[in-house]
Amino acid sequence: MTEYQPLQQLPEPAGYKPGDVLVLVGELFGRGYANGLVDEAKRLGMTVIGTTVGRRESNGSLRPLTHEELTEAETLLGGSIINIPLEAGFDLESVDDIPSVAEQLKKARPDDFATVSFVDGTIEKACAAGRARFRAHLARLEAELITRIPATANIHLAHSMAGGIPRARVFMPLLNRIFKGTGDKYLASETFWNSPLGHLCSVSFNEVSADTFRYLIEGTAALRARNSGSGARVCYSAYGYHGTGILVGGEYRWQSYTPYVQGFAKIRLEDIAAEATTQGIPATVYNCPEIQTNSSALFLGVEISLYPLLSAIRREAGEQIAAAVAARCQAMLNEGETVAGLLKRADDYLSSPILEQIVDFTTWPQHNTREQAELMLAASAELMAMHADQKQLICAELSRIVFLATGRLMLHSSWNPASSTLWLNHDIISRLLADDRGSNIV
Repeated sequence: MTEYQPLQQLPEPAGYKPGDVLVLVGELFGRGYANGLVDEAKRLGMTVIGTTVGRRESNGSLRPLTHEELTEAETLLGGSIINIPLEAGFDLESVDDIPSVAEQLKKARPDDFATVSFVDGTIEKACAAGRARFRAHLARLEAELITRIPATANIHLAHSMAGGIPRARVFMPLLNRIFKGTGDKYLASETFWNSPLGHLCSVSFNEVSADTFRYLIEGTAALRARNSGSGARVCYSAYGYHGTGILVGGEYRWQSYTPYVQGFAKIRLEDIAAEATTQGIPATVYNCPEIQTNSSALFLGVEISLYPLLSAIRREAGEQIAAAVAARCQAMLNEGETVAGLLKRADDYLSSPILEQIVDFTTWPQHNTREQAELMLAASAELMAMHADQKQLICAELSRIVFLATGRLMLHSSWNPASSTLWLNHDIISRLLADDRGSNIV
């Protein structure tokens, strides 16, 4: 079990300089965690090199980006992209004339999730094929990086791959029941997780969210050896989630979104980083706070843990900084609603005895219960209803602060990481806002 190690002191400024390189392994889509890392690298004058997962044709074949797609992706990144498809996973792989996992699930119905079966060997063979493809493409990526990056450059390889929900229609109705269901529509996450489709998700989450980090570390050994041999630093980071320390009842308390079934893969990710670290390879998983993005919209209620960041900013960064953030947040609320009232409602949920009975660090991740799910979804709905415009949400503003702050903390911490797994909690994020490196975030 990973020891809980929050980053408690702001890291010393990293030694990255112009000519050093950030390699983002995992395509940038929209605005999310990785944007903070990219923004800070640019601020330091580093060169940013991106990658792509590629695109699937209608016949299922994987291809690089077209010229138009590449131009659009490089504009979004603000850097060059190596156009080698690094799609992870195996759900679309067909081996030995056996239909792919996705193909076999085309006729599956959500009500049959506990009895779905696959042709013998499907998952194992498809997983092996997807892994081989990914490793082969990584080898091509490494060769390209060796060509593009000088041997004297410091390199930060940032793993940003996550997810792994198989691409089959049967999953979305089931996941909506798990993460958003109440009453008759509620589905216990443990019931799903112990089913054949749950097992498939477990294997897929591990392969996409965790094992790709191992493949990346192993697949860039030659790059690492060349640059380290010249005295340059080569380090690795990955985005984790293992709960967050937030202010609840006036004190910092570790808590977690429930149910987070991807958490089993995140623990595996931490183990991979620990193994690399023991081999002398700087590899760190940064467990970041909950944010709300397009990809997290499925997890209704995950945003509740964001609201106490306002209180942490006031405590750690001071009234002047907190007032500026609070004013922007107040402007998003309905007439008659207040930030103080919103924080009180969030705290009531987060300090609920129902959560205290479920959420426990040593046995994380926990599955949901009907009582917990209905409590969370009701609180989420009430907090959302306080807003004047459902397209202008406080949690979006707070998410922006989180991903910009975590990017800066990760890049500087990676220069001399204190551990293979670190938590970036609300307190350290708020302290950064009062530091020169975080002064322009708010």
